Amino acid sequence: MIGQSGNVISYNGEIYNYLELRTELSSGWTFRSHSDTETILAAYDAFGVDCLSRLRGMFAFAIWDGHRLFAARDRFGIKPFYYVISNGVLRFASEMKALLPFLPEITTDADALAEYLTFQHTIGDKTLFRGVRQLMPGHYLTFENGVLEIKRYWDVSYELDENHTERWFAQKLREELLDSVQLHLRSDVPVGAYVSGGFDSSLVALLASREASFARIGFNGRFTDHMGYDESEYARAACEMGGMKLHVADITSDDFRQSIAKVIYHLDAPVAGPGSFPQYAVSRLASQHVKVVLGGQGGDELFGGYARYLVAYLEQSLKAAIDGTYRDGAFVVTPESIIPNLSVLREYKPLLSKFFAKGLFGPLDQRYLALIDRSADMTHEVDWQALDMRGVAERFGAIFNSEKNVRKEAYFDSMTHFDFKCLLPALLQVEDRMSMAHGLESRVPFLDASIVELSATIPALIKFKGGQLKRFLKEVFGPDLPRSIVERRDKMGFPVPLNEWFSGPLKGFVGEIFDQQRSRQRDLFNSEAILANFDKAQPFSRKTWGLLSLELWHQMFHDRAAAWRALAIDSKAPIPSP
Repeated sequence: MIGQSGNVISYNGEIYNYLELRTELSSGWTFRSHSDTETILAAYDAFGVDCLSRLRGMFAFAIWDGHRLFAARDRFGIKPFYYVISNGVLRFASEMKALLPFLPEITTDADALAEYLTFQHTIGDKTLFRGVRQLMPGHYLTFENGVLEIKRYWDVSYELDENHTERWFAQKLREELLDSVQLHLRSDVPVGAYVSGGFDSSLVALLASREASFARIGFNGRFTDHMGYDESEYARAACEMGGMKLHVADITSDDFRQSIAKVIYHLDAPVAGPGSFPQYAVSRLASQHVKVVLGGQGGDELFGGYARYLVAYLEQSLKAAIDGTYRDGAFVVTPESIIPNLSVLREYKPLLSKFFAKGLFGPLDQRYLALIDRSADMTHEVDWQALDMRGVAERFGAIFNSEKNVRKEAYFDSMTHFDFKCLLPALLQVEDRMSMAHGLESRVPFLDASIVELSATIPALIKFKGGQLKRFLKEVFGPDLPRSIVERRDKMGFPVPLNEWFSGPLKGFVGEIFDQQRSRQRDLFNSEAILANFDKAQPFSRKTWGLLSLELWHQMFHDRAAAWRALAIDSKAPIPSP
């Protein structure tokens, strides 16, 4: 779009408060459309870079004013922005694959690969494609006369508020989340919701169900071939409470066989856990009914929903008990308070065994890295001598120990801060790519700046007292949900029966993937050692998923590098497809 001042914008996203901004800007701008796109142009014309602080929503955009390119990404990384600079030219896109034709060669970035093997996602601006960078969340860039500058315009800071009571925080959080849900329902088309059966997505859907603009349609995915992989009963309870119709996708091993290459293709790079596959299936179902869906992403990172936080505090409470210090100060968790909550860890015994095998009572950053490190049990599959794993630990430590963001009031804040900055963008990549693969727009009401900034001020003693996962969120919104969801202690995210499939109906399929000459000759990888994993994977293990995704990614992009490069020479060349 070209604005009245001549500026040109390329834009991906939604600005939810564009109506309020239009009113504010109307005195100095003659609007020729009703779009939020033009509102960004008007805001940039009026406020320059400061327009970013006024935008509520998800966005990645670039504005060209005839001399300078100004580009920005939303605060949390909901929408993607990738770029390549070669021969003094900057090219940008919402997908990494769109930039591959402009790379000198398609190769893997060693630092990003080391991060992926450790976390199953990258933690900086490098991507797995060497030469392709991502603009980090909360940042903007300018490019003028061949000079690139990148600056941060927003960051989260855990400046704890000790002046207000828990009751005040509860009222404030309720107000902010209700407001965010209402704002995220602004749309010219019907809006549905993902309803996984967990607390966060159910809460968003039920709050939305009170609004006339919500279509009252929920979407869920389940695996019925094996016990323990069907959570639709909880989703159905939430939908019944909110007067919603629930659509359920029954997902099978055949779906995996037919879709997994498409999943990796749309992701551009392997990222996070196997939840991207069922997310793809559920998004396909949702796209048959609506064009916009609400999701619950962000709740775990903001309010402490991951079981590993409880594991970490189990160790620290033992240490404090041994040292006799657990009654000193305002301890978030004590040995007495944590015991009633440990049943949550019933399915995490393999994780506990691995974690405690790596030592006890070390520095907090090293212990959390040990807790989330997914590379430790890949001894023979990877040539670790060729990768800079020390660099990964240093980059992790710089984020985890950042006193600019977390002033060490609580271990909980350091853990959730790292996950918010590094894991959440990876999950949002899955959310965005799997929905957009089907022409579906996914919105995440938890990720409104007002909610994120409020959450960062709430003391950990309130949010995670006694080691209760999402304790404060459940205190505030528990009455709004079915009791079965509030009290459940077995939520596993979006588990996929990979172990059962890989050792059963998909065993031959996996073998075929790795039984290719190029697969057997990958730099840094031992294909025979990798294949040995698929017969003995632990339930809910993400190791096999990570290795399989990485191989499919190599086949999709590296092995077809000539076809991707051909696009730079011949615009009529066929685009490689999954």
